Amino acid sequence: MRSVRVLGVDPGLTRCGVGVVEGSVGRPLSLVDVGVVRTPSDLDLARRLLRLERALDDLVVRLRPDVVAVERVFSQHNVRTVMGTAQASGIAMLVAARHGIEVHLHTPSEVKAAVTGSGRADKEQVAAMVTRVLRLEAPPKPADAADALALAICHVWRGGARNRLAEAVAAAGGRA
Repeated sequence: MRSVRVLGVDPGLTRCGVGVVEGSVGRPLSLVDVGVVRTPSDLDLARRLLRLERALDDLVVRLRPDVVAVERVFSQHNVRTVMGTAQASGIAMLVAARHGIEVHLHTPSEVKAAVTGSGRADKEQVAAMVTRVLRLEAPPKPADAADALALAICHVWRGGARNRLAEAVAAAGGRA
């Protein structure tokens, strides 16, 4: 199984978590990079989206991920919050597509279940498992950074399983 480099994106307009891990299913994963892209709330929306796009584009060019894993946006109580999250998610997908990089969406509960074993884990549990899986000295801060790494870890583990299944189906002549 070949190693894959995954950029996880926890979309947000004020704080967009980004984390890159590398590895494959069944082998230790390694941290490549982690951080948060911030845009000032007093800047108009178009300029905030442009700043986010430029920062994500720079990350993709510098770190060369094979795949981009983005958190699937769900409706929240605050429509303004979900709109900003959805716009940030769209920017991440656009940047990946521009560079010919595959994009996969993962739900928050799917990520939590993959990383902690429970789809209802809280942010502290997710951060603790990210710290353990990547053998870090301390949990990444802020939580958006840890969430982005959790997305990347989830994709390596779940994406690898999907790839093995697709390879097995192909080897069987397309019969599932």
